[in-house]
Amino acid sequence: MSSDWSQTADFDLYAGHYDDSINKALSLSGETRDHFAIKRIEWLAACLKERDFRADVVMDFGCGTGSAAPILQATLGMSSYIGVDTSTGSLDVARKTCNLGAFHEISEYNPSQEVDVIYCNGVFHHIQPRERAGAVDYLYRSLKPGAILALWENNPLNPVTRYMMSKIPFDRDAITLKATEAAALVKSGGFSILRIDHLFIFPRWLSGLRGLERYASGFPVGAQYQVLARKPL
Repeated sequence: MSSDWSQTADFDLYAGHYDDSINKALSLSGETRDHFAIKRIEWLAACLKERDFRADVVMDFGCGTGSAAPILQATLGMSSYIGVDTSTGSLDVARKTCNLGAFHEISEYNPSQEVDVIYCNGVFHHIQPRERAGAVDYLYRSLKPGAILALWENNPLNPVTRYMMSKIPFDRDAITLKATEAAALVKSGGFSILRIDHLFIFPRWLSGLRGLERYASGFPVGAQYQVLARKPL
């Protein structure tokens, strides 16, 4: 598949200090990148549990340096992990620091309907709009019939999200998409939409209110959203 999906050159430049760049921008929230990764994957795990769906084989689409792999292992209990990305520099870091699965360049992985769950966080705003349908097709062909796609994206309707992205060198020129646009894109690729959730409303100093977020997840106010979709049987 085309390696034009992502701004590969930028990610190769930042592969060695990607987390530092993210954490610096996230400091406004009072949290680190790991906090948000854990909460995203915990939310996904709860969604899967509601459907009594087991995630044996998990793909991390846009895996970067592989930092989500141990969280996916601990939270979803996967038996097999596949990380794919276009950034060779990031993949080199992942292979050196993570031994939980296999890492591939997107162009080298052949989708073969072997995956139960695809976790995709903050990838599609780096894919040019004209290339996004091809990326969705790649995901569709990677999944088993009846399997699940969890597409997480930054919410452009949230002003804090836009501000934080402006502080991240490789996010400044990204083309964001609203949850309705992401859902329409996924649906046009053959998926059925199961739910759309918005998370991360309150910063750390208002963490006492975070228990309310699950009640507000249907409103487009959170910093990120998840489009949960299923490949038809």
